[in-house]
Amino acid sequence: MSETKQLYELILGNKNLLYIDPVKDKANSVLDFHESLDIIGGGGLAFLYLDNKIQSVELLLNFIRSDFTIALLSPSLNVIHKEYLEQHYNPYHIYDATRIKIDAYSAKALGAAHTCFVQDKAVKTVVNPSIKLLLSTSGSTGSPKFVKLSEQNIVSNALSILDYLPVKNFDVCPLNLPLFYSYGFSVFTTNSISGGTIVCSDTTIMQKEFWEEWERYQYTSLAGVPYVYEMLQRIGFLKKEYPSLRYLSQAGGRLNPSALIEFGNYALKNDLSFYTMYGQTEATARMSYLEPEYLIEKAGSIGKPIKGGKMEIDPVSGELLYSGPNVSGGYATVKEDLLEYSPLEVLHTGDIAKKDKDGFFYITGRSQRFIKLFGTRISLDEIEQILQNNFAGTKFLCLGEDDKSLIVAYLYDDLNELEIKKILSEQVKLHPATIKVKKINELPLSQNGKIDYKEVKEMVSF
Repeated sequence: MSETKQLYELILGNKNLLYIDPVKDKANSVLDFHESLDIIGGGGLAFLYLDNKIQSVELLLNFIRSDFTIALLSPSLNVIHKEYLEQHYNPYHIYDATRIKIDAYSAKALGAAHTCFVQDKAVKTVVNPSIKLLLSTSGSTGSPKFVKLSEQNIVSNALSILDYLPVKNFDVCPLNLPLFYSYGFSVFTTNSISGGTIVCSDTTIMQKEFWEEWERYQYTSLAGVPYVYEMLQRIGFLKKEYPSLRYLSQAGGRLNPSALIEFGNYALKNDLSFYTMYGQTEATARMSYLEPEYLIEKAGSIGKPIKGGKMEIDPVSGELLYSGPNVSGGYATVKEDLLEYSPLEVLHTGDIAKKDKDGFFYITGRSQRFIKLFGTRISLDEIEQILQNNFAGTKFLCLGEDDKSLIVAYLYDDLNELEIKKILSEQVKLHPATIKVKKINELPLSQNGKIDYKEVKEMVSF
């Protein structure tokens, strides 16, 4: 249950807001969805397995308006994982368009186009009234670990993002990132609060339908994780002009240097603003951003903290520490954890960082993305960076193997294994015998668009 409905009230107050269903080419105002569904019960926990289509958006808005705490999950999650999570947390409502039956639940119509599963025994999981949203950090593994977010977390972060991101009431935004991913949810909230039109579609940049929708609705902004921009780079996006486009935004990890510079130069040439941002689900979505004017000069920087946020670097470990009103109320791994909401005073990001003389922050690696070879501590993120600097256009993924060897996986181009080993031998002083190189044919991604290193390890087993 939620103490307030600030988010819904902010969305409802946007008189210019339209949600477009590109399948029917129909526009709906938020008022069309206001109390449009008969949600059964006055609170508790709801599991929503949402895609990005108009039906999901209508459902989401109605549950945001309700007193339910909502967990946003991927509809493509393995059914075994779904059942495990449901048994673990005992949600009162389950919405999942991919299933026609769920044991111990009955199907109930919420509206003409919506059917929800409602618990037969009607035994509600008790939830702290401060918790409004549960988001998973694992993406596709079905882990029971959720980040607990309050209405204040969500609203404060959305307003901080709107303080720098130029969302206008005439903008047309594609909902191209998953709603169950913190970045995708923040695109939805910020554009719902201050934007004009949101196109609700499951198409991706790799489908011709996405570009047909772009042509039809003339998008003014585009958000993406590094993988999206690397694919845009490869499919020729930078060779064309898009008259309606005003700004680009990128988060969800570090964009490789060659793509960053190319998009930066493209933005300058075409009078666009390109915002690179940094965030974690534990801080709702965004923690910092780099102003477009510094994109080239401070290439690779995560910028400075968002309004209301504060960043420091631990003098001993070098870890980036963050504090602000968007920091979550901790984790839930069992349903009993939902009884408590305790915001962290300081979020330990797990990222190693540095700050330059002008106050700009840079991520130099992950605290757990290190291996030791012959007693030397090596950052896997830095190795990836070195290789991508030397082989522009190739994607590198590095892992450690029991601190005995470095595994270098790559895709897209055919490379000489000896060249890779030579560069690492010269620049990092690694003995070639400790380096294993293998080409892979696809980039394994989690549901939230981040690299699935666990899957990479299985792909490159020697």
